[in-house]
Amino acid sequence: MSDLRQTLQAGLRQLQLGLDDRQVDLLLDYLGLLQKWNKVYNLTAVRDPAEMMTHHLLDSLAAIGPLQRQTQGRALQLLDVGSGGGLPGVVIAIACPEIQVTCVDTVAKKAAFIQQAAATLKLPNLHGLHARVESLNALSGQAYDVICSRAFASLVDFIHWSRSALNPDGGLWLAMKGKYPAEELAALKAEGPTVDVFHVEQLVVPGLEAERCIVWMRSAAGVGA
Repeated sequence: MSDLRQTLQAGLRQLQLGLDDRQVDLLLDYLGLLQKWNKVYNLTAVRDPAEMMTHHLLDSLAAIGPLQRQTQGRALQLLDVGSGGGLPGVVIAIACPEIQVTCVDTVAKKAAFIQQAAATLKLPNLHGLHARVESLNALSGQAYDVICSRAFASLVDFIHWSRSALNPDGGLWLAMKGKYPAEELAALKAEGPTVDVFHVEQLVVPGLEAERCIVWMRSAAGVGA
């Protein structure tokens, strides 16, 4: 665990994230929970703890700085769609306690894992929800200020399925992708002028030699969410 802690702390320095000791402990505890539950629930295909650190935790942490800059550190409601084992939702909840994070998944055992993580890690701002995102707004009556996804679906599907849950007053979509998704962006543009892709932000993930980016989107002017 000491090696994992050193890798995490080095990554946080590279990402210029000033998390305190408690947040570092929580991230490592979350990694431990992910490993434990993964044996039974198959939450992620990645099994090696060191690989989970880079491919999951640091990969998710790379989105924290951009998220904080776009939202200016405001208290807000965030929905993590197709969250699986809670990536990046649980990481956001730990790193940004001012954000209320709901992780939604269609698989009941994955939503149950999020609820267990929230209880075990004592994170009152983390919530697991078993539902289809298409029906989420009708179920919860909650409009989300940020809707995020990581390796979830095409941009077109992501927008279509989650649009009804987005806050119509300035809500943002945050889609974490690998390489620059030229084909997906072209397909989204072909849908018509309903979505404004206002920024594609390149990410550098510590210890990971792979391309990563965030596609930032919002409803186009005059188009209701």
